[in-house]
Amino acid sequence: MKKKLSQLTLVAASLIFGSSLHAASQSKSDIKHEVKSEIGIVNFTNCITESKVGKKEQESLESIKNQMTTLIKDIENQLNDISAKFSDPDYLDGLTPEGENEQKMKFQALKEEYDRYQNQFYQVMQQANMKLVQTVSSYVNSATDKIAQNKNLSLVVNKDACFSFKESFDITQDVIQEMDKVFDEMEKQTAKAPAKLNAADAASTK
Repeated sequence: MKKKLSQLTLVAASLIFGSSLHAASQSKSDIKHEVKSEIGIVNFTNCITESKVGKKEQESLESIKNQMTTLIKDIENQLNDISAKFSDPDYLDGLTPEGENEQKMKFQALKEEYDRYQNQFYQVMQQANMKLVQTVSSYVNSATDKIAQNKNLSLVVNKDACFSFKESFDITQDVIQEMDKVFDEMEKQTAKAPAKLNAADAASTK
């Protein structure tokens, strides 16, 4: 009888231990699933390069860069031209002292203008870069909030802040799609605004 009881006790203990393991395994599984469903990773660089607003800001930045570069290049060409003339003995022989002094003054003025535009170039490009990042950041923040609510995410971080993560955590494309939706809506509203102003102007002239 005692032997049967001990066997039953062992069986019961094994069943309890087995169910505990199953519960623990289930709990760990739930935790993993919970973590997976509560974390989102966003590649901010891709949001700049692939989103519509990011591309527009990049085009604006490139336009400013090209304008400033063209201006600086023009002054640089003038400086090189004067330098080449001063290196030509025949040209110098044909110059009067007044003419030589005039060329030197012109060179100095151009050099100062060149240095001034170089400094302006770096400042303008820095400001344009900041504007790009701020504009895209506002779109990313807004889109991320909406995606986080839809996917029930508790935490969303930039990819650059992570050493490693599962690809399933990446919500970048969802964020970009949401950014593009907002951008398209903003573009529509901007396009409608001039039409309303024109209509108002036409009505006021009657």
